[in-house]
Amino acid sequence: MGDNKLLRMDNVSIVVESLDNAIAFFSEIGLKLEGRATIEGEWAGRVTGLGSQRVEIAMMVTPDGHSRLELSKFLKPATISDHRTAPVNSLGYLRVMFTVEDIDEMVSRLIKHGAQLVGEVVDYENTYRLCYIRGNEGLLIGLAEEINNK
Repeated sequence: MGDNKLLRMDNVSIVVESLDNAIAFFSEIGLKLEGRATIEGEWAGRVTGLGSQRVEIAMMVTPDGHSRLELSKFLKPATISDHRTAPVNSLGYLRVMFTVEDIDEMVSRLIKHGAQLVGEVVDYENTYRLCYIRGNEGLLIGLAEEINNK
């Protein structure tokens, strides 16, 4: 192996229908809006391979400042595929997992924002309480609560 070392993971990007709805949902989880911008120009199309494009993005950051979620709404070209209703055993993007303080309280708050519990909240080996939810954008989100913190 060469000397080139991984430095960090900068962000995960998710394409959404409504930036405002997605920002509100992820803000409810506890992420903060770091910034919002429109990305376009020849250089952007060369990176993505889409050619001429116009994308509105919002960068969300976790409270510790280490992890970011880039929310993207494609204005041009239009989105051509929708994987949000794929079951959890599908290839590709599965979900983003967040550790929260109180999973029951968080699920209750997110349901008020249009989220739906996929299965149920379960205990995993007396270590975590876990669940999957579908957010108001249909995105699959995992929530985890460490049991030993109580």
